[in-house]
Amino acid sequence: MSRSAGLLVLLGLLLTSPLRAQEAGDARSGQALARGVCAACHAVTKGQTNSPDPNAPSFERLAHVPGMTALALTVALQTSHATMPNLMLSPDELRDVTAYITSLREGP
Repeated sequence: MSRSAGLLVLLGLLLTSPLRAQEAGDARSGQALARGVCAACHAVTKGQTNSPDPNAPSFERLAHVPGMTALALTVALQTSHATMPNLMLSPDELRDVTAYITSLREGP
């Protein structure tokens, strides 16, 4: 197979692949979810530094961790933690809450 034919096959596979970039969530919905589900342990609003559970980091602190991305948050939220309940969030809820947390990096 020639190199150009191989590139065309690869391009075709990429264009028809079910793998897509993670869709952005809705930060407002994520904030509402965080207030309802996460606020018992975490400080979830911008400017709130002290979490109800002193061992639970604030969402704003999480947002400023170097290298923290929506993907990294998604993985973290789907990984069991000894100190965190095993939450079962839908894919849309995961996208929304990660969009909210990463939005806390932005200016006022």
